[in-house]
Amino acid sequence: MPTIVVDVMPKAELLDPQGKAVAGALARTGHGSISGVRVGKRFELTVDGPIDDAIKAEVAALAENVLSNSVIEDVVGIHYEQSNAELAEETVAAHHDGYDAPAGETH
Repeated sequence: MPTIVVDVMPKAELLDPQGKAVAGALARTGHGSISGVRVGKRFELTVDGPIDDAIKAEVAALAENVLSNSVIEDVVGIHYEQSNAELAEETVAAHHDGYDAPAGETH
C-alpha cells in the first residue's frame, strides 16, 4: 500500500527546547561534534489505492490544517512512497509494448 510521509518542523525562528535537550544529552554522552539538534514530527499516512492528484491535494490540506500548527511549525516535506512491488507493476505497465517474447528469447 502506498505511504505518504509528512514532515513537520518547528519554525526556524522559534526556540526548540526538545532539540536543545537532545543536543545537550549528545554532548554529555561524548558526541560533542554535534552542535545543534532540531526535533520535528513525522506522519506516515497509508492510503488504499493509487496516489493521485486528489489524494495529494487532500494530504497537502491536512498537513497545513491538521497535522501542523501553522503558528509554530512548518510543513517541510510531503513524500510519496510506494512499495517495490507497486513500482515494479507501474514499470511493467509503462513499458509493456504488447509483445511477449517466448521463453528463452531475450529480445
